[in-house]
Amino acid sequence: MCSPEEAALLRLEEVFSATLARINSFVLQPLLEAGHDWKAGCPVYEVTLGRCLPLGGSVGASVNAPEPSDPWGRECLQLLQQLHRSSQQLWEVTEESLHSLQERLRHPDSISLESLLLLHCADRVLQVHLEYIESYTSCVAVQAFQKAVKRRSEYWQGQRKVLQQLLSGMSSEGSVGTALVQALRQPLTHHVHQYVLLLLSLGDTVGERHPTRELLVHAATVFGNLQSFMRQELDQAMATQALWHTLSSRLRDVLCTPAHRLLQDSQDIPVTVTPLRAERVLLFDDALVLLQGHSVHTFDLKLVWVEPGQDRCMFHLLTPEEEFSLCSKDPQCRVAWQWKVTQAVCQTLRGKKDFPVLGAGLELSEPPTCRCGAYTFRAEGRFSQATYEGEWYWGRPHGKGTLKWPDGRNHVGDFCQGLEHGFGIRLVPQASEDKFDCYKCHWREGSMCGYGICEYSTSEVYKGYFQEGLRHGFGVLESTPQTPQPCRYTGHWERGQRSGYGIEEDSDRGERYIGMWQADQRHGPGVMVTQAGVCYQATFQADKMVGPGILLSEDDSLYEGTFTRDLTFVGKGKVTFPNGFTLEGSFGSGAGRGLHIQGVLDTAALPSDPGSTRKRQLGLGVFPVESRWQGVYGPFQDFVQAGCPGDLQEALLGFHVQSSRELRKSQEYLCCERTHPEDHAGRMEDILEELLQHRAPEALQQCLRKALNNSLHPLGKLLRTLMLTFQATYSGIGANKHLQGLAQEEVKQHAQELWAAYRCLLQVALQCKGQAPEEDEDAETRDLQVHRLVLPLVLPSFYSELFTLYLLLHEREDSLYSQGIANLSLFPDTKLLEFLDVQKHLWPLKDLTLTTNQRYSLVRDKCFLSATECLQKMITTVDPWEKLEVLERTYGEIEATVSRVLGQEHKLPMDDLLPLLIYVVSRAQIQHLGAEIHLIRDMMAPIHTGGLYDFLLTALESCYEHIQKEDMRLHRLPSR
Repeated sequence: MCSPEEAALLRLEEVFSATLARINSFVLQPLLEAGHDWKAGCPVYEVTLGRCLPLGGSVGASVNAPEPSDPWGRECLQLLQQLHRSSQQLWEVTEESLHSLQERLRHPDSISLESLLLLHCADRVLQVHLEYIESYTSCVAVQAFQKAVKRRSEYWQGQRKVLQQLLSGMSSEGSVGTALVQALRQPLTHHVHQYVLLLLSLGDTVGERHPTRELLVHAATVFGNLQSFMRQELDQAMATQALWHTLSSRLRDVLCTPAHRLLQDSQDIPVTVTPLRAERVLLFDDALVLLQGHSVHTFDLKLVWVEPGQDRCMFHLLTPEEEFSLCSKDPQCRVAWQWKVTQAVCQTLRGKKDFPVLGAGLELSEPPTCRCGAYTFRAEGRFSQATYEGEWYWGRPHGKGTLKWPDGRNHVGDFCQGLEHGFGIRLVPQASEDKFDCYKCHWREGSMCGYGICEYSTSEVYKGYFQEGLRHGFGVLESTPQTPQPCRYTGHWERGQRSGYGIEEDSDRGERYIGMWQADQRHGPGVMVTQAGVCYQATFQADKMVGPGILLSEDDSLYEGTFTRDLTFVGKGKVTFPNGFTLEGSFGSGAGRGLHIQGVLDTAALPSDPGSTRKRQLGLGVFPVESRWQGVYGPFQDFVQAGCPGDLQEALLGFHVQSSRELRKSQEYLCCERTHPEDHAGRMEDILEELLQHRAPEALQQCLRKALNNSLHPLGKLLRTLMLTFQATYSGIGANKHLQGLAQEEVKQHAQELWAAYRCLLQVALQCKGQAPEEDEDAETRDLQVHRLVLPLVLPSFYSELFTLYLLLHEREDSLYSQGIANLSLFPDTKLLEFLDVQKHLWPLKDLTLTTNQRYSLVRDKCFLSATECLQKMITTVDPWEKLEVLERTYGEIEATVSRVLGQEHKLPMDDLLPLLIYVVSRAQIQHLGAEIHLIRDMMAPIHTGGLYDFLLTALESCYEHIQKEDMRLHRLPSR
């Protein structure tokens, strides 16, 4: 059975549907025609039997009518069009509700009460009503009805009787505009009120446990809230409409927009502003406006922070560029203003109006201090005219955001208290089209500080450290090979200029400068290496050589004296030739070509060591190894002293970032695929914890290996930067044998610094855990740890360039050695043993008289094969310690073979060991053995000096020198 309330709802919907039809036909449609802009085709309605049916087509009279030329006319027409659309949607949902009621009344037994649209779709019905109310109040706020009526006032005067029939109680003396406002509001207000009454009455009839009880209560609550919301919206719209009459036309043109709703006026509740001056304060639902004469200061509520003041009659407001207070005469006025401003800010941040009404049923909510928003700065300064969009905190950019200037500059990154702080990317356009400078750096208090990568429109790229916006510390500046003068500088900077120790490679001239700089010029001692093999050491001042220097030519001739940049000898000097002859005197160039010399040629005096000139090293003692790369170690030391905070790890030690030039034109480029600082915070804790867990000697080296191989570990990043400096110094043009001494001591220094860095990290880890720090190491313990633990791990990173220098330095000895090996390889085993004066009782003759299968299974037809194969493993490792262990095992294999031959354990004296070792070395045929021996000797731990390894290495050196001997090379070889 259907209740009387359901029948009453049916009648209510029929009446409201018919009323909407009449409103569309007699109010909205004529208003749109009066706007002269209804070209898109507005549906026309025909009223039939209380139903409103849309008819297709357009109003012919308005199709060709001119559109309003003034902006206000166009805006009003748009508002009326929106109201027409929302009215049509309201009619459609009313028709659906009416249909569901009709079906329920026709089939009460089969169709339940829950099927009513008002119950199961109450929120959808509510949304349609809200959209209509919003459209209607927007028209009211800007007096759209009155303005539209004025366009055809005579027509509307003739329609007054129709409006009187439409609206009961309408006065014949009121204005038509006011009548239209009432015509569009009164039916909806009455309809919603009846909804609430009938739904409540229907809820009382079904009982507490009825399945539709909850739906009825919800629907009644929704439409009850809608009543309150509608009253508030109408009051605000009418107050806003009244406001415009109190303002000058100039102010009205600035402030009058459909979105504005007046919430509070200082003329109603007086309030003053300090230190700013304002005659009147207006609080809208989206902005706070201060009026001073014809000046208008508008503050977006999304970026307004309310801060209670100490004074009971005052509270403070913070905005991106202004800070001021609102003062009242009594606390009650202050409370009213502060509450309304606070709630308006909350509502604006939520992006929608409070429902049912502003603050109803809610406790005083505080807007969040951290927000997101956009703002264009107007005051003078670095941000003038720039638009910031991103995160804010108490009126200042804080967090992640984007700055865009009108001139095309663009900054994306982290901000702190209104300044760029943290990682950021800045694009600076240049005069040329599609060219700009790109700065991917860390920032501190508004300027670049820390590590950064900058790609310039000149095709130069800088990777290094900044301070106060200038290059400062270690950095690499490199130009592409396509530039007119390609070059690369790797070294230290001071206040934006090259200063300190640095390496410059001039690809165009084929030169590399290694030395000191000052004020962007070569200044102090320096070494120049040329692609032609010539290198020299001199003193520079303001980019020019001054005083005498040392010049080494490719044929190992040595010149000591003064010379020019183009390597012309000038003034007094001395030439030492490779054969020992010397030429000393005055050098100069005449009018013609050639070199003019006045001096003495000495052919009698021979140097004590013919290789002294060839092995001369440049730069030793001139550039102290411990001070060469302080710009690399410095940031790490700063990082450790700060306690290894995760947010500083990236700024001090560098980051990984994509640098593909094709990505520059896309916005994704600004996202920058890199290691984020927030990732480091957790990682640093894990790194320090891992160091504490692997302090035992057996686990320490494995822990260090893992750290050095990880590019995201502080030690790994430090090692990769050192590799960069090493390659910049000694690869390519820098691969000169006269730099071997510099490179060798650098590798040792890097190993010591990395061990010190590990110790510093360990101390921080202990401090974080509240444990006592470790005691300082003595020099002997430190050297042992460096050579035993660190050097084997870091040497592979520098080995390629370092070993190349050893090869070049010992090229002649290795050439003689290779020739000796080639000669000795022509000897059969027994002939070679006899030639080397190996005592016959030590010959493994039984190995040679075995059958083929037996020989193959034992020694593969070779003597001392196990020792030979063991020695060949020396070239499979770069670790000097492991190379010495290979040599020790080789010695053991020789003694084992001899003991087997003699049938008893036998210790070989040096006189017996040396010939056998020469035999094994000749059969192993290790290339560049001289370079290997000298590298082992230079990198060997001091603890081994005078010990077994020193003895074995000395024996190997003797073999190497013996094979080079002149008489051995020229010895008559047996016939093949």
